[in-house]
Amino acid sequence: MVERVTLIMDVFEGRSSRLSLEEVSRCTRLPRSTAHRILDQLVRLGWLEHTALGYGLGRRALGFGGGDGAHSRIREAAAARLHQLQIRTGMVVHLAVLDGAEVHYLDKAGGRFAATVPSRVGGRAPAHSTALGKAMLAWLDPEDVETRAGGSITRLTPRTIADLSTLHQELNRIRRRHGLAFERGECFPDIACVATAVRGPEGPVAAISLVGDAWSPLEKVAPLVVDAARQVSLELFPGQEEGRAKASRRSGPAPEETWSAQTMDRLLTVGQYGDWQ
Repeated sequence: MVERVTLIMDVFEGRSSRLSLEEVSRCTRLPRSTAHRILDQLVRLGWLEHTALGYGLGRRALGFGGGDGAHSRIREAAAARLHQLQIRTGMVVHLAVLDGAEVHYLDKAGGRFAATVPSRVGGRAPAHSTALGKAMLAWLDPEDVETRAGGSITRLTPRTIADLSTLHQELNRIRRRHGLAFERGECFPDIACVATAVRGPEGPVAAISLVGDAWSPLEKVAPLVVDAARQVSLELFPGQEEGRAKASRRSGPAPEETWSAQTMDRLLTVGQYGDWQ
């Protein structure tokens, strides 16, 4: 029984993961009746919850990582947006925070492609090699970037940024793209990501990314990531929009918050070798 419970709990990849009975049965290879019986017991005991969207992690399961109230608040504010992104795109969605020179994955939502993405909730990766990390580093002072990443820039793949000068150039390009960060094969071969930061009054507090294979048309889903991060920012910092409105009245019209396909074409260009510029 313990082995079967473990099989079931392992298929839930994060706070926003939602699975049907059929999906749990298929992923665990347990008979449908057996999976249903165990799921029902786990719901009654608080390890899982059951809603119209399916089964998800319950209060007792989520409580195990729960020493950090700030991280719990970020996960709670982002959960619905991550789920919507995953359903709308069919891609893997990540939520992460910056911890020194690394990104710390707070949540992961994904469909069939999720098993091929070697990230996990609670796991870490070098910030300079991920779209998530670069999206957050772009909004820090250059001195802070060097303090965090200066001694830890290592090459994970042939495409990984391997020196501070190149990293600063990339972060400058991200700022010019209004915070959109891309990476193709920099952290893991054959995997590509687009990310943008969730920003508060004092800087980036987290980042959201969409993950696909190396040739995914990320420019088409980039506006969805931008909008999701903006909505999470408003959820976490409800007074921020009013502050931006006041600032725009003093300094002129604010830039567009959502982008048309034509605007995206102007913001994003593809280099000779498929690199995002």
